[in-house]
Amino acid sequence: QVQLMESGGGLVQAGGSLRLSCEFSGVIFRLSTMAWYRQAPGNQRELVASIATGGTTNYGDSVKGRFTISRDNAKNAVYLQMNSLKPEDTAIYYCNSPHYPRNWGQGTQVTVSS
Repeated sequence: QVQLMESGGGLVQAGGSLRLSCEFSGVIFRLSTMAWYRQAPGNQRELVASIATGGTTNYGDSVKGRFTISRDNAKNAVYLQMNSLKPEDTAIYYCNSPHYPRNWGQGTQVTVSS
């Protein structure tokens, strides 16, 4: 069974930090590039960061230098360390495979107050 479960969101002041976790089940995720996405109210879902199985990472321009994506296949998990948070980072954050997407999880809400 393929499943994604995000956690770690919360309310934080601008300049603060959060670490998001994504636990996944299903070999397809372990063998695939994984990514974090976010969706703010009224906006389309956007890709925030991705990490290949070999560790190569890519980031959206708006989060470069502030966010760090990592993965631990032994734990079936992907993480997103978010530093220097801004109010515009407020969104629901999701993880999925950009190449073999499956049903989206519930996501985790991140709210950054000014």
